[in-house]
Amino acid sequence: MTHAIKTVSRRSFLAAMGSLAAAPVFSGSTLAASLLNREAADGVPLFASAYRKADGEFGVGIVDDLGQILAQITLPGRGHGIAVAPEGSRFVAFARRPGTFAVVVRPFEDVQPELITSEPGRHFYGHGCFSADGRLLYAVENDFAAARGVVGIYDTSGSATRRIGEFETNGIGPHDVLLGPDYRTLIVANGGIETRPDMGREKLNLDTMAPSVVFIDSRSGDILAQHALDKELHQLSLRHMALDAEGRVWAGGQFEGPLDEVPPLVGVFSRDAAPKLTAIPEPVASGLQNYIGSVAANAGGEVIAASAPRGGQTLFWNASTGAYLGARSIPDGCGVAPIDQGSFLISDGNGALSLVSDPAAPAEILARPPGISWDNHLFNLAKIDAA
Repeated sequence: MTHAIKTVSRRSFLAAMGSLAAAPVFSGSTLAASLLNREAADGVPLFASAYRKADGEFGVGIVDDLGQILAQITLPGRGHGIAVAPEGSRFVAFARRPGTFAVVVRPFEDVQPELITSEPGRHFYGHGCFSADGRLLYAVENDFAAARGVVGIYDTSGSATRRIGEFETNGIGPHDVLLGPDYRTLIVANGGIETRPDMGREKLNLDTMAPSVVFIDSRSGDILAQHALDKELHQLSLRHMALDAEGRVWAGGQFEGPLDEVPPLVGVFSRDAAPKLTAIPEPVASGLQNYIGSVAANAGGEVIAASAPRGGQTLFWNASTGAYLGARSIPDGCGVAPIDQGSFLISDGNGALSLVSDPAAPAEILARPPGISWDNHLFNLAKIDAA
């Protein structure tokens, strides 16, 4: 069964999107992918985000820096985060927690997307990353019977992706994972919240939460360092991360404590130093509903952006000094990705894609594709140069 998908040209770019392919998956859903022209796409910033359509269909959209949708890939359920391979030729879209699927997409090749299913007793947390050579995929997962977090290790070098092992994260609820600047260390944000798929997204241990950021040797699985927050902040679930130019980790949190408290929501972590929490001035802080959605660095790593969709704000910091640079109003803005050295593309749940060219300048809506609601995250599909 083949399903057609919509494509949109970018200026004169992509006069033809190639053939369509579809592969049946569980629950009567389908996967479908179109091809992008690699030569025409060369030098064009491309981005990917999960979405939901007005008719209830879930998928991933590939957009350009003008906010135009170039391709759509149908998913079997709600998507969340995306891992981009270093060479830029493929990406993996993960199901939203507690989903059990991930989809490998090669947008420049005439091949069907590959469906990955989590191991029995595991589910994905919605995020992953690749090794520096692109052979291994690391996915944060829940071993829900044992209430422990693991990083699933997948070999992507063959014709089919294979799960070949796992590392413990020494915590509960690992939500995000990054490859460190040494291209060997895995950095994991343990959110600290216990869940079980038979109980949906119910949070089972709010009184005993212990979030942390963990540094793991990707070759041995050894814990190199682990940093927890002070006891009074044990209900600040650490979720999403970005690396700055100096290799430090900026992590955003979602507070599960009393509603009348306004804790710091963004911290800076490094392997050999205690975490530092950033200050968000009033009245901005009190309007964020204690929730950070995404964290991203600009192309050079000098500016950090953190979205607060419930508060309708995207916040910015100078990564080197830690100075707060201000906030831009973007209703339900959550997905954040760098465009170049100074600007960010931001997606929102109302379907808009906005440009912030400077933290001091208002956001500019570039496009609002009809019938699309963007999910939580937005990812730059640019090739990564690994040493």
